[in-house]
Amino acid sequence: MSRKPVHLAVYDTFADWETGHTTAYLARAGYEIRTVGPGRETVTTIGGVRIQPDLALDEVRPEGSSLLILTGADLWDSSDDLAPFARKARAFLDAGVPVAAICGATAGLAREGLLDDRDHTSAVSFYLAATGYSGAERYVDADAVTDGRLVTAGPTEPVAFAREVFRLLGVYEGEVLDAWYRLFHDSDAEAYAVLEKAAR
Repeated sequence: MSRKPVHLAVYDTFADWETGHTTAYLARAGYEIRTVGPGRETVTTIGGVRIQPDLALDEVRPEGSSLLILTGADLWDSSDDLAPFARKARAFLDAGVPVAAICGATAGLAREGLLDDRDHTSAVSFYLAATGYSGAERYVDADAVTDGRLVTAGPTEPVAFAREVFRLLGVYEGEVLDAWYRLFHDSDAEAYAVLEKAAR
């Protein structure tokens, strides 16, 4: 079965560590990962890695995607440069296409009003409160939260973030999803046997 690609937003100060588990295992599951920048010019991550985006943001359409991933970046809090990515997230959610946001990207979604009526999480509640958004009562103190088609997580939870994405897209389920999480989050060696058995 042909799957639509997953779109990974990339921009200057992109937080390198936040999506590695997610994109690696989505790719292993058969999803093409396509990077999306503000334009097609090279961007540089927090770690100094240079990325040449596959697409510019205005080229991406929800109907051609399985998921939009928004990662943290210093730019979410220091300027309005990334606001167009939050507006694109709105278009995706309005079209019924999933969005997954971690770290500073959650603040961008808060400013866009996308967390006012959805359960969500982030680094800490007061980080989002500083955006002036109206969704504080929907904040959940958890490693990662899924509400409908939206996944949110804080910067210290890349494995839980990946778990929620996999659950949402049906990449892993039940015992296998739990084992994957235990292996990468808890270093539970016994979980490896479950994954090996499932892969046969």
